Amino acid sequence: MVTSSPSTPRRVVVLGTGGTISGRSDRGGDNIGYTAGEVAVADLLGGIEAPEGVTLAAEQVAQADSKDMSFAIWRALALRCSHWLAAPDVAGLVITHGTDTLEETAFLLQSVLAPAKPVVLTCAMRPASALSPDGPQNLRDAVAVAATPGARGVTAVCAGTVHGAFDVQKVHTYRLDAFASGDAGPVGYVEEGSVRRAREWPGADADAARNPDDLPEDEAAWPRVEIVTSHAGAGAAVIRALRNDASAASPLRGLVIAATGNGTVHQALEAAALEAQEAGIAVLRATRCASGRILAKPGDRLRDAGGLTPVKARIALMLELL
Repeated sequence: MVTSSPSTPRRVVVLGTGGTISGRSDRGGDNIGYTAGEVAVADLLGGIEAPEGVTLAAEQVAQADSKDMSFAIWRALALRCSHWLAAPDVAGLVITHGTDTLEETAFLLQSVLAPAKPVVLTCAMRPASALSPDGPQNLRDAVAVAATPGARGVTAVCAGTVHGAFDVQKVHTYRLDAFASGDAGPVGYVEEGSVRRAREWPGADADAARNPDDLPEDEAAWPRVEIVTSHAGAGAAVIRALRNDASAASPLRGLVIAATGNGTVHQALEAAALEAQEAGIAVLRATRCASGRILAKPGDRLRDAGGLTPVKARIALMLELL
């Protein structure tokens, strides 16, 4: 267990945003027919024992199904993280979150905050009402990581594994161990309340951090960036429709192409993407492969996102356009 001197009080603040971990179903045996975001984060902490020398505090930032994650919640969460990270007695933060967009929120927070303290997202694949919920153990493990001396950056903890924000991906629809870190591998593991680190924590870079206040309050003010997938038989129609969509709240500012293999794009889709780029729309290629990164080659006419997945490349491009 993580220890601390009694004369040095340390807090771990748990911020709730909803998700399956706070979900509830009418039947204990129903692990898929639940409603997410039903249980308050303070109630989730019931029975969670803090490491020695650490006290827990809870704050409800949102109560949402993470499939419906919004820019407004992202901004509010980044602001609350910034607030609590500035408190000298706060050792770290835990964020309870739905699994569907956890990797996107983790990447956004790491990109915006680049924190020197740990910010740990955790989740569950079974609702709080399940006969055998996985949320309590995940939450306990996340608190252990947040209280670990020397921990830093944004991570995600699920099924005893610690994943870095840049690498974490949801890779399974149902099993409890639903996340992986691809080629990079996990940051570490949580074993009976202790963290066994396998590689470095995500970087903490004050110069790279942004002021969360600079994130737009108005959702329509966020740059509109869409994802289009390259596949057999792909055509130009989707990109042209996105460019000409009069019903959209804001004009198209960016495109991420979920490309095949090493960033390859169907010729018809590539032609439309190049047209968009010539018209001033930022275009980025990200591989749709679960592992690996795009290796750039001479003559590439569309920028690549390296090792970022399409959803993370979208966030990177939005922040760039801001």
